[in-house]
Amino acid sequence: MSPTVHEIQNAIRAATGRFEREVDASFTKEELQAICAALGVAVDDAERPSTTRMRRRIRAQVGIAESPEVADDSTFRKADLEAIADAVGASVES
Repeated sequence: MSPTVHEIQNAIRAATGRFEREVDASFTKEELQAICAALGVAVDDAERPSTTRMRRRIRAQVGIAESPEVADDSTFRKADLEAIADAVGASVES
């Protein structure tokens, strides 16, 4: 049986030093920043980086999109999460 989106998200949270969540929830801004840090993605904007900008940069970094400019900025789909989990070295139980 393949892991659920929630299980993949929690594996990514654990791999990036964040707490797992009991309920299904999209990534918070702080969790996206932790993913960016784990991937070596620069988020050194003058202000706090936006969630959409971080999602675009993450997608480009893990190869889902060719560049942040052409990347989708919506919440991550299961295939996106699987690519991110691989990139951050998350262990996903199936």
